[in-house]
Amino acid sequence: MAGTALVTGGSGYIAGFLIRQLIANGWTVHTTVRSLKREGEVRGWLDVDNDKLRFFAADLENDAGWADAMAGCSHVAHVASPFPLGVPKHPDELIVPAREGALRALRFAKEAGVRRFVLTSSMAAIAYGHGKGRDLYNEADWTNLDNPEVMPYPRSKTAAERAARDWARTEAPEIEFASVNPAAVFGPLLSDDLSTSIEVVKQLLEGKVPMCPDVGFGIIDVRDVADMHYRALTVEGIRDERFVCSGPFLKFIDVAHILTAELGEQARKVPTRKMPDWLLKALAIFRPELKQVVAELGNIRGGDSSHAMTTLGWTMRPPGEAILATAHSLIERGIVKL
Repeated sequence: MAGTALVTGGSGYIAGFLIRQLIANGWTVHTTVRSLKREGEVRGWLDVDNDKLRFFAADLENDAGWADAMAGCSHVAHVASPFPLGVPKHPDELIVPAREGALRALRFAKEAGVRRFVLTSSMAAIAYGHGKGRDLYNEADWTNLDNPEVMPYPRSKTAAERAARDWARTEAPEIEFASVNPAAVFGPLLSDDLSTSIEVVKQLLEGKVPMCPDVGFGIIDVRDVADMHYRALTVEGIRDERFVCSGPFLKFIDVAHILTAELGEQARKVPTRKMPDWLLKALAIFRPELKQVVAELGNIRGGDSSHAMTTLGWTMRPPGEAILATAHSLIERGIVKL
């Protein structure tokens, strides 16, 4: 099966690999970017059959361009969503564009007669606000927004997925809706634009993290995230589904050990000592962006991806492969200077 699919946020990390996989399998792809000034650049690093790829200017917070982008598409992967490095001054800075962008994409998908809509959500919509008593989560779990300690990014992903799922169920039952919920995404780079997850490896390699805080994340390779999206778009019988997309949960120190064990001299700046919790809390007083890291101290948020494996026939790479692919790309591109 192949047709025409829209992939939103075409300049993004996950979207780039999904566009490549769709076109490699015979699909024609429409994609959105906020400005068509980036079209040439993005085409360059996607390196696909240009006859199979069309660009449209569209923004999460504006209706302009969405109808044209959706025209002729039977399938949509809504990948675009804000993901900042720091903490916004107000949660609505993330929540509103994430939620309204997902609903806007769904409304135009309905008008265009789209049959299958896959939303890129996150483990952030699943595994937060539950306290420290659990360490493994699945599709039945939702981030607890009643917990005031939940940070703006998990709030935005949870609000967006809930709103989109509810709207699709009540307003567009003819659309087969599914979400993919990735953990921290690593792997090879297509461009010099760095996602927030990639910054972790970059800062470790550059020695900008003096010691490893007691925090971690589920690890997943971007190629496997794209493949799960592709399967969610194409496997028959997918309706109102939700797919955890996570490999093993690793702490900063685990990632550091993988880098030092495999990269030798190239990892000479990588820290190999754990940071005391009190020190991180003290640093966060002077560096507000560390508040998100402090909130994660001691938490384990593992994801159980067995449902996707059973339903989609999906598999994933070992976490070390994803981490090292990131490191090699950063070094080869000269983004990390050693």
